[in-house]
Amino acid sequence: MEEELKCPVCGSLFKDPILLPCSHNVCLTCARNITVQTPEGETPAQSRASGSSDYDYLDMDKMSLYSETDSGYGSYTPCQLKSPNGVRVFPPAVPHRHCSLTCPLCHRSVSLDERGLRGFPRNRLLEAIVARYQQNRSASASSSSSSTAVKCQLCDRNPVDAAVMCEQCDVYYCNACQQRCHPSRGPLAKHRLVPPPRGGSGGQLPPATARKPATCVDHEAENFSMYCCSCKAPVCVKCLEEAKHAKHDIKPLVVMWKQHKCQLSQALNGVSDKAKDAKEFLVQLKNMLQQIQENGVEFEACLVAQCDSLIEALTRQKAKLLTKVTKEKEYKLKVVRDQITHCTMKLRQTTGMMEYCLEVLKENDPSGFLQISDALIKRVTSSQDQWVKGAQEPKVSPDFDLTLNTDSLLQTILQLDFCQVESGPTVPAAPILQLEKCCTRNNSATLAWRVTPPPSNLIEGYILELDDGNGGQYREVYVGKETVCTVDGLHFNSSYNARVKAYNAIGVGPYSKTVVLKTSDVAWFTFDPTSAHRDIVLSNENQTVTCNSYDDRVVLGTAAFSKGMHYWEVSIDRYDNHPDPAFGVARINTMKDMMLGKDDKAWAMYVDNNRSWFMHNNSHTNRAEGGITKGSTVGVLLDMTKHTLTFYINKKQHGPTAFENLDGVFVPAVSLNRNVQVTLLTGLEVPKNIKQ
Repeated sequence: MEEELKCPVCGSLFKDPILLPCSHNVCLTCARNITVQTPEGETPAQSRASGSSDYDYLDMDKMSLYSETDSGYGSYTPCQLKSPNGVRVFPPAVPHRHCSLTCPLCHRSVSLDERGLRGFPRNRLLEAIVARYQQNRSASASSSSSSTAVKCQLCDRNPVDAAVMCEQCDVYYCNACQQRCHPSRGPLAKHRLVPPPRGGSGGQLPPATARKPATCVDHEAENFSMYCCSCKAPVCVKCLEEAKHAKHDIKPLVVMWKQHKCQLSQALNGVSDKAKDAKEFLVQLKNMLQQIQENGVEFEACLVAQCDSLIEALTRQKAKLLTKVTKEKEYKLKVVRDQITHCTMKLRQTTGMMEYCLEVLKENDPSGFLQISDALIKRVTSSQDQWVKGAQEPKVSPDFDLTLNTDSLLQTILQLDFCQVESGPTVPAAPILQLEKCCTRNNSATLAWRVTPPPSNLIEGYILELDDGNGGQYREVYVGKETVCTVDGLHFNSSYNARVKAYNAIGVGPYSKTVVLKTSDVAWFTFDPTSAHRDIVLSNENQTVTCNSYDDRVVLGTAAFSKGMHYWEVSIDRYDNHPDPAFGVARINTMKDMMLGKDDKAWAMYVDNNRSWFMHNNSHTNRAEGGITKGSTVGVLLDMTKHTLTFYINKKQHGPTAFENLDGVFVPAVSLNRNVQVTLLTGLEVPKNIKQ
């Protein structure tokens, strides 16, 4: 965490840090050193044009990146001096000049107003964390375990134990220094002196102490009480009275403090998980070092044994082959060591940032927290991007993919070599889609592909991707070793783009060419025996249905619809004793042991020989005269474009539109008892006499 607490200019721990508009911090003294002045009436850009062109860290062709129009923080002004930390500092101030300050980290400049550096808020949270960090470091460095008392901060030499701490000044005093420097009279009479904390804190910083609420920069007598979401800054009551934030979004300070703390905690949890994975990844990499060493030694021994078993002519090639193995081993070791170094560095940075964030979360200063919370949340969130998929995968394999052919004839000994290209292993080439084997049926698509023989690199599997049928983003639908895949549950009357790529231990190869697959315009389906009630009896290749029970039982179709217009019919083959079968659509999990429409997962029309009703969630509506007999047909029109369901008897609309505002996935459904037998008719075009 120490890196988070050092000034970028002087390289030391922050002292009196101030918060710049770009959310970076700098010591107050360092800020004075890097402040540049230009004559009145002359802009910083004009001063830059007439000044020196000796830029150490910013080329002239990059100046536009930090211009007034680009950065939003004013103009960049070059400096002529360097601090001990290697950062440019500016010459001393000259009277009657316009002042500006450039951030030493992001090089964004901001112009100072008449308040000068007082216009920048003091980062009280960072200052408190630095103080606690120094205190904890001093306590840890002490050799005596009993010497855990806080020392006076004003003693010139050999500081003694502090007797009190001023909560307003945030300074520890011994009795003598308190009487001399902080008497309890005059303007200091209202300050509160409390006993200092005692005892060590282990590996953690001392707990944060409550401090006096921060006061407004413009109104020093007023405490911050509100937060301006537009300006992203705490404000006081007088700021609101002056109408500076009249049309801004103003929220209570405590509410925004808790909200931003919650956001930072959530983002920190994500980074913590990534750091945990990185630690496990480091263990894996370190184990690979030993594996590579052992496998390398074993492979060398096998190679020597093979070469020694051959005739004397092999000795001229043995050294070359051993060299190749050694180079391969050193290459793998170097790659893994470099990966360990890189991952260790990133993990150390992430850990330091996490420790700093945890200390920030301990603070009880809402205004100080909100000064840095936005930038800190963005930083924590963006830090997760460095742990993307693939970043925690070994770049090389511990195995040596080298094969020595010892069956060659004596005449080919001089040409003996490893069966591997000199460039080393690479990702697989793009697969080739076999268009003659790619096809669609109903709302299913079958795709087949192959690789160019012989495959130049070992292939571990394939990734098949399809878009959403509307030209949208691709999604993975299959990952595995097979070269044929059937995708079910697609939309009818839709065109899908498909592509495939191969992968191995090295990485993922390029995509194949894209193939377009169009699903059927109309649906062909049957009744589904797997989801039907056990009393349902299916025949005629699952197109005809009857029932063994006098109670109504439900059977569903094998197709599912979520878009487009679909029409199917049910023919009444047998109709005895005037039963009332029901026809319609349902969810896949509708009840199967009652009439269709009794629950909230089915939408149906039940009909007898004289009249019909619409039913959903056991609610009966829209009675209509006219029924069914043997030989009648009941048509169902599901229009997912208009989200409606309409019924027909003998190809004439029966009653009004039955249901509206349908959304989701629906399957055809029928309920009937033993007095009825029906046959399903599918693959039908919407009749022309049906009103659209």
